[in-house]
Amino acid sequence: MIYNILIYLIQPFIWIKLLWNSIRIPAYRYNLTERYGFYKQNFRNRGIILHSVSIGEIFAAAPLVHSLQKLYPDIPITITTMTPTGIRQAKLIFGNKVSYSYLPYDLPGATNRFIKHTNPMLVIIMETEIWPNLINSLYYKNIPCIIANARLSIKSFIGYKKIRKFFKSVILNITLVAAQNQKDGLRFMELGLKKNKLAITGNLKFEIHLNKNLIQQSQKLREQWNNKRPIWIAASTHYGEEKILLNAHKMLLKIFPNLLMILTPRHPERFTEVKKITAKAKFKFLSRSSGKNPSNTTQVIINDTMGELMLLYGIADLAFIGGSLVKHGGHNPLEAAAHSIPIIMGPHILNFQDICIKLTKKHGLITINNVTTLTTEIHKILKNKKHRLKLGFNANKFLNKNKGSLKKLLHLLKPYLTKNQ
Repeated sequence: MIYNILIYLIQPFIWIKLLWNSIRIPAYRYNLTERYGFYKQNFRNRGIILHSVSIGEIFAAAPLVHSLQKLYPDIPITITTMTPTGIRQAKLIFGNKVSYSYLPYDLPGATNRFIKHTNPMLVIIMETEIWPNLINSLYYKNIPCIIANARLSIKSFIGYKKIRKFFKSVILNITLVAAQNQKDGLRFMELGLKKNKLAITGNLKFEIHLNKNLIQQSQKLREQWNNKRPIWIAASTHYGEEKILLNAHKMLLKIFPNLLMILTPRHPERFTEVKKITAKAKFKFLSRSSGKNPSNTTQVIINDTMGELMLLYGIADLAFIGGSLVKHGGHNPLEAAAHSIPIIMGPHILNFQDICIKLTKKHGLITINNVTTLTTEIHKILKNKKHRLKLGFNANKFLNKNKGSLKKLLHLLKPYLTKNQ
């Protein structure tokens, strides 16, 4: 009751936030009724609902969705998220093979309308999203709810422990938690999850497979952009990072005059801002969306397109992963590891701490703290081909050694998807 009162009380603040977001991203104004469980579109009944709150979780869910479509072609899949950027990214990955909608706010009426309208046979929630009303409604309607690729950071764990009694009442209604590792699993159990509802499956983010078409596209693009130029990519950058990275690039150009930098902001709404920052720093830059190839004098390419990051990793000699020089927690280094290139990150790696620590121990990740150490490490990598190839090999080896979570998860999902067929 207290939780529901609070959820209703914060609705005006949520609307203020939506209004603010809609100023920067007009797409926030559309499909507002979906956020309260009212849908114009019709969904095929008895399908799978897969909820991914962020872009990173949508990427992690991609191999799972593709495998489910292959194994169960007659079962429809609906991807839900909380942002228009998330829906846009999902559409780039899955096209018209799945349905899309917002997951409603966790209000009793909204969740009940959502479940009644979609009538799913299974709901899969990616990673850490715990929605009490949604989970309870699914439980009382006898619809399985599975937390896939589940993780519970120490920070979240401490927070949940403060409301352990409430959290336990929710977690008992979850059908299964498929945790990334033993530590995450034990934290769920300490909060009340029963042992028979826990499985350790590993991390879906390791399930990256490069198809031949993508590799060929990367090779072709590299040739078009001048195969002899060294290229580095700064991926998924956030506010405050671009200036540091561009300063590093300026210093590196004194040593490598033909060095090309690919600058990829994490959020589309920052594309214009990053172009202004780059122009102010007096770089000769080109927008990827222009479709033009860089000339010999182009120093920076700003990737202002969606869905091309994996392609661009394939033409780079090394990658810096953003969100790590500022206190955002970092982004996934494994996408770069799939291309066997050296990986550099800043000190803020909370979102991928376990992966980053292990990757560093395997000499596949270099951690830097400032523009000086960043410049120094890139200089070492570009100067020494043997060093560069070894770092990339180590990163790729680490990625491949940790695959297998998808197979385990599909095995766990099978009983819920075949019992009614």
